[in-house]
Amino acid sequence: MELENRINADIKQAMIAKESQKLEALRGIKAAILLAKTSKETAGSELAEEAGLKLLQKLIKQRQESADIYKSNGRNDLAEEELFQAGVIEHYLPKQLSEDEIHLGLQKLILETGATGIKDMGRVMGLASKEFAGKADNKVIADLVKKILGI
Repeated sequence: MELENRINADIKQAMIAKESQKLEALRGIKAAILLAKTSKETAGSELAEEAGLKLLQKLIKQRQESADIYKSNGRNDLAEEELFQAGVIEHYLPKQLSEDEIHLGLQKLILETGATGIKDMGRVMGLASKEFAGKADNKVIADLVKKILGI
């Protein structure tokens, strides 16, 4: 898997450059990838690129939620660390699409599928999740689909 190779190479670079914060973030990514690879569903197989992107998005979301909790409890030092790690993880995701770009893509998908209401939302979301994998948050996609379908 290309992602895993990039992470391993960047771990080596961070070790050589003695970047302890970045190294910690990269090791967290590597650990999550190894856990995903050894889970019951994917035991013994490579992690698909799409699954890797979803994993990275999940890790970023976790870091951002942790940072919010730390900030609300007055621990800005820990919040900054979480946000730094989220920034390192974001480096491995493709460029995130703007809301307008997502909206245009969803309109195209809805026209192709002939979706008209809530009963078609699952089908549209399935296609949209694959098309926008790693490029947009599924919550944003779902909100836009609801808006477009008039739900």
